[in-house]
Amino acid sequence: MYPDRNEAIAFIRQSLRERSGRDWSVRGNRGTAWGWIDISSPPRRRVGSDGQTPNPDGRMSLADQEILSNLLDCMVYHDGVSIPAGDDFYQEYVDRAAGRTPTVYGEKYWD
Repeated sequence: MYPDRNEAIAFIRQSLRERSGRDWSVRGNRGTAWGWIDISSPPRRRVGSDGQTPNPDGRMSLADQEILSNLLDCMVYHDGVSIPAGDDFYQEYVDRAAGRTPTVYGEKYWD
C-alpha cells in the first residue's frame, strides 16, 4: 500500500516537476541515514550565503524555498526538506508532492 523509498523518490520528483515545471533534487541518503529523503533545488540553482551568487554547494534561494513550500504545503528552509525514513512519512510526502491533503502523517519515532 505504501511506497518504498525508491518509489517515493521517483514519484515525488515527477510530481514536483509536473506541478512546477522545474526540476528538484530528490535524493535518498546513504549510510546510517539510508531511509531518509532530501528535497531541495538542484545544484545549478543553489546560491551562496548572500542569496544571489551561484554556488552548486550552497543553499536554496528564497524564491525556490517559497515555491517548494507552496508545492509541499509545509515550511522549507535554506537546506530544503528532510523526510524521515518510514512508510507513513513517504506516503505523507507523496501526497504533498501531488498536491493532495496527506492521507497519513508521519509520526516521530526518535528522541
